[in-house]
Amino acid sequence: MDTEVATTTTTIRRRLPIGAEPSAAGTSFRVWAPGAKRIEAVLERGGVFPLEREAGGYHSGFARGVRVGDRYRLRIDGGDAFADPASRYQPEGPHGPSEVVDPAAFRWTDGDWPGLHREGQVLYELHIGTFTHEGTYAAAARHLRELKELGITCVELMPVNEFNGPFGWGYDGVNLFAPTRLYGTPDELRAFIDRAHALGLGVIHDVVYNHFGPSGNYMARFSPWYTSSRQANEWGDGINFDGEHSAPVREYVACNAAYWIDEFHFDGLRLDATQSLLDTSSEHIVSLIARRARAAAGRRGILLTGENEPQHAELVRDAGLDALWNDDFHHSATAAVTGQSEAYYSETRGTPQELVSAVKWGFLYQGQWYAWQKQRRGTPAFDIPAPAFVTFIQNHDQVANSACGARLHELTSPGRLRAITALWLLAPGTPMFFQGQEWAASAPFTYFASHEDDLNELVRKGRTEFLQQFPNIASADGGPLVAAPSDRAAFERCKLDHAERERGRHAQVLALHRDLLALRRDDPAFCAQDATRIHGAVLGPEALALRWLGAEGGDRLVVMNLGTTLPLLPMPEPLLAPPAGCRWRLLWHTEAPRYGGCGMAEIDTEASWRLPAHSLAVLAPQPFEEEEDDD
Repeated sequence: MDTEVATTTTTIRRRLPIGAEPSAAGTSFRVWAPGAKRIEAVLERGGVFPLEREAGGYHSGFARGVRVGDRYRLRIDGGDAFADPASRYQPEGPHGPSEVVDPAAFRWTDGDWPGLHREGQVLYELHIGTFTHEGTYAAAARHLRELKELGITCVELMPVNEFNGPFGWGYDGVNLFAPTRLYGTPDELRAFIDRAHALGLGVIHDVVYNHFGPSGNYMARFSPWYTSSRQANEWGDGINFDGEHSAPVREYVACNAAYWIDEFHFDGLRLDATQSLLDTSSEHIVSLIARRARAAAGRRGILLTGENEPQHAELVRDAGLDALWNDDFHHSATAAVTGQSEAYYSETRGTPQELVSAVKWGFLYQGQWYAWQKQRRGTPAFDIPAPAFVTFIQNHDQVANSACGARLHELTSPGRLRAITALWLLAPGTPMFFQGQEWAASAPFTYFASHEDDLNELVRKGRTEFLQQFPNIASADGGPLVAAPSDRAAFERCKLDHAERERGRHAQVLALHRDLLALRRDDPAFCAQDATRIHGAVLGPEALALRWLGAEGGDRLVVMNLGTTLPLLPMPEPLLAPPAGCRWRLLWHTEAPRYGGCGMAEIDTEASWRLPAHSLAVLAPQPFEEEEDDD
């Protein structure tokens, strides 16, 4: 990522084309401020260093004696001074000074870490501020071994770049190069990632390039061209990727993507709301981000995923992403186990056919009419491999989009929860957990953000209006259940209690997830993530079968029933027929007492099959000869 910057006096080699970078003799500064006649670096401890104006609107200079740890602001035309747009650390928050950081000072121990590739991953979405009581990188690192032992392969951090306020989700970032001071220092973030790599875990970062946060954002003071009202989205003005003076803005964002990979050894990125990255350039900004991030990784593999509500499969096929979040799977699964079918759930019913199609084809909507939005949704994705669909039954948005931030185990029965969890984890997509899901954590997860008083009220109103799409929340009874985002107590309630993991019902749920991930990892049929071998059938109003044909180690049959106990007679479905010379035997099921179930009898008998209510079973073929030997 090295960049050479020529000034009138010397040529300086820099890691990044912008920001402050120290050396033994002093610190190099560079900033894009095309409308400014004069930029000065002003030190908190005293001292003013003028920067030289370059072509293209940049200002740069070398300040001798400015060292690591010095705090500074950039003063514009002799007036106000602000944080550096490319600050690597804001120890007093976005309204305070920037700090000079040495990105090469940390001593990494992960030289042999190979990085990630798409296949075989199990993701875990984590919010540092609520994952532990302390809410720090160091505290979170102490639980990484537990995630590894569970079967997680990669942690996905919700945004950790600097944002305004004492707490928040992080999606209103204003200093995109500065890890937030709320969770620790930049080197403490590096230590978290280094520890993860030592345990064999990858770490990816959720990045937001569709808007800047509303408070603590001083980008416009340096240039009005960072954003564009022409590209406005639901969060305000979009980022200027294709308008006048957009080249330095594109460089800023692409450089930021590469920065996280290079200087922090992140193993990839999750791009937030890519549908709002509007760009008519010859190279779309998503493609540029992907290209620069992979170049920064070198021979190390990285995983690039994206959120894209309209489900544009070409982001994987053509734009360089490895995977996209699959909201359709979540919506159908939620409808199936809760009965919820309103607002954005209204275009799914959770039927067995929907679930079969979601397992087999990924997106349910690939260009059909979508009545909720009154437009077509999705593009064809039949050629996209199964691991390119990130599947989940909980995530930060979906848990928070309930009146009280209720998790799925509070909205359905234990048996249905076990069954849909098993279907999700055995399906060939790339599964993603949400923190605490693995033990049915009692902590809710609501939307929280704290700003100045006037902005807090606007955020509260916006959140309330968004949730009005759910009739129960819009009711007189439901409305008061929605916590004010700025309520500190609501934020504190979202913090996980890890001691729950080994208690009673929580321990049973943890055992279920641990065993399922082991089955997914060790059984040849499931670990292959090959949807082309999977065929499905509807067995009843809430029952389905999925057959993994021709898998190494033999076929596998999964039968799930979310309804009442279902006798199968007659059975005119060829997918239920065992391989020649065999019958089906239970390999695994959700009704094991260790998971809180009540046991399960063999399903394939000489009489009619009986599918127990609210259950899922995995069947494997057993030759009749082996059955005789067992006798």
